[in-house]
Amino acid sequence: MPTWKDGKLGLPVKEAVKLFPELEKYLDERGRLDFSNREARILYNRAIAKAVFGLDIEYHPRGLVTTPVSRYLFLKTFLRGGERVLEIGTGHTALMALMAAKIFNCDVTATELDDEFFEYAMRNVEGNLAKVRLIKSDGGIIKGVIPTGEKFDVIFSAPPYYERPTKGVLTEKEGVGGGEYGEGFSVRLIKEALDHLDPRGKVALFLPDKEPLIKAITEKGEELGYSVRDIRFKAGTRWRHSLILRL
Repeated sequence: MPTWKDGKLGLPVKEAVKLFPELEKYLDERGRLDFSNREARILYNRAIAKAVFGLDIEYHPRGLVTTPVSRYLFLKTFLRGGERVLEIGTGHTALMALMAAKIFNCDVTATELDDEFFEYAMRNVEGNLAKVRLIKSDGGIIKGVIPTGEKFDVIFSAPPYYERPTKGVLTEKEGVGGGEYGEGFSVRLIKEALDHLDPRGKVALFLPDKEPLIKAITEKGEELGYSVRDIRFKAGTRWRHSLILRL
């Protein structure tokens, strides 16, 4: 399992500064990093990706500053290694696709809708010499994007989960899942996944700590015939959920 040298999954700020000296200008007099600054967050997460996971990641200037540790902890809840997997919406970093391929030795296919994010994802895949097949989505989720008949052991996603546009936190494409609680995108995903899962296959969703959202997806999943398991885990100071729906 990837760890820093003290056995913990993370990276001290002083070690991050050694990798990216420009981080030093975002430190206060006590050596604490200003995480309210977007550039500081990007540099720090690039350092974690490099030091802990061996990945060189380029971030899009408008994209979500994806945290490597939370994504790894999510993947660890359902991947055992060697699976054939599909990620829906890999984003500009392609972090989870890269981790699935290089750390969990999976056969990875990943999709992305946004043109610029797709280009960044491709650069990250190629720059890390990863065996990831990237597919440009035209607005679909799985249906019409993944060829009919293709099957996967696992389909996973960090889906959009807001019920309406956010105030500058995420782009609308990244953030708006629709539905009463933001569950709309996820419900469509688990429904379309039924035609692309191998027997005993599963869907895994990376979700925030929002009970109504998780309940809405869980109920729909059970209605569709899935057995559902909710794994709550902590990444930094925030709680996250891995919602695993198994056939």
